[in-house]
Amino acid sequence: MSTTTMERRELGRFLAVAGQQFADGGGPAEMFSRAVDAAWHQMLGTSGYEAFSTEHAGSVLGHREMSGFGPIGWVAAYEKAYGPLLAIWFTAADGVLEQGALARYKETGTVVAEWDCGPTTGDGDDAAPGSR
Repeated sequence: MSTTTMERRELGRFLAVAGQQFADGGGPAEMFSRAVDAAWHQMLGTSGYEAFSTEHAGSVLGHREMSGFGPIGWVAAYEKAYGPLLAIWFTAADGVLEQGALARYKETGTVVAEWDCGPTTGDGDDAAPGSR
């Protein structure tokens, strides 16, 4: 499987988890992966994004800037649905694997990371594609 395909697959899984969180009344999911986020930015604003998001999340999820640092709250829901996070979640946009972060996740089962964006329900607070 090519990296681009893997990134898109993982983006679909992320949107599915985020969509379920929104449906359950929870807050937005933190996008901590630079590699998966890069795939998201490539898709935003394209003719296929609406169908892709709807297929995975059940609706069109937007993108917004939101920064923070701490535990990533959606990991348990992801693992329940798909198993452990793949290495692509710990890969920078330039393709370099962040070995220490992956090792900590494998050792502890938790992810503590920095993020600067996440999904939104499309209620007008979406960031324009490429605005980061």
